[in-house]
Amino acid sequence: MNLIIRSFALALRGIFHPWVLWLSLRPFVIGAMIWFGVLWWIWTPFLDWMKAFLTTSIFSDEITKFMSSFGWESVRAVVVPYFSVVVLMPFMIVSILILVSFTSVTSLLRHVERQKTYRGMRQEKGGSFSGSVGTNMTSTGIFIVLVLITLPLWWIPPIFAIIPPLLWGWLTMRLMSYDVLARHASEVERLELMALYRWQLMGMGVVAGLLGAAPTLFWLSSVYVLVLFPFVSMFMMWVYSLVFIFAALWFTHYLLFALKNYRELKGESI
Repeated sequence: MNLIIRSFALALRGIFHPWVLWLSLRPFVIGAMIWFGVLWWIWTPFLDWMKAFLTTSIFSDEITKFMSSFGWESVRAVVVPYFSVVVLMPFMIVSILILVSFTSVTSLLRHVERQKTYRGMRQEKGGSFSGSVGTNMTSTGIFIVLVLITLPLWWIPPIFAIIPPLLWGWLTMRLMSYDVLARHASEVERLELMALYRWQLMGMGVVAGLLGAAPTLFWLSSVYVLVLFPFVSMFMMWVYSLVFIFAALWFTHYLLFALKNYRELKGESI
């Protein structure tokens, strides 16, 4: 627990470094360009498809009653755009997480490893770019399938406070852990550390997921923002980019500390 708190404090301090803030812009710019183009082409057709789906859905009346319980006026007018946003948001967020993994984690790791605490650590290079791609694609595929299966349950209290953080926690753990350890740990060390600290890493991923979910819940609590979705979503993507950069910093400090301790306990050179 002390290691988790110490790593969190170091990540919180490091997120304000100009270079780290610059790294948060890279995945944001790429993601914003991709999604601006996607939304430009699909927003209206997607709304039409969602309208047709909700109109014929057996859950149409239940959805309307659920939203009415929050006191939203003209609820039928906002059901379609609201649920369109709900469906699109997980895909937008996971795209930012993948972009952070591919474009920023390595640069962030090089920035952190120059610090005195980690200077001179042995680099076993137990991972590879192809391994990172495989881990990203496999984990993301599993995540998307689980999201699509569980999405209807996200509206049932208290399940909505359990399933999404667990899913985001698992995905964040998978992606961040591989990329952070790929440079310094051997394959054996990486697998053993993942097994030894599985629950700690999962907990860190859940916290990172909750940090990202907070602005989303605040935003989606107001139906009036929906008309600005294509524009507000661009700002939200930078927020997610910053959150995932913070998560990458947190995982980097934690896992490098853990690897260092692991080698010391084994009696190996650091």
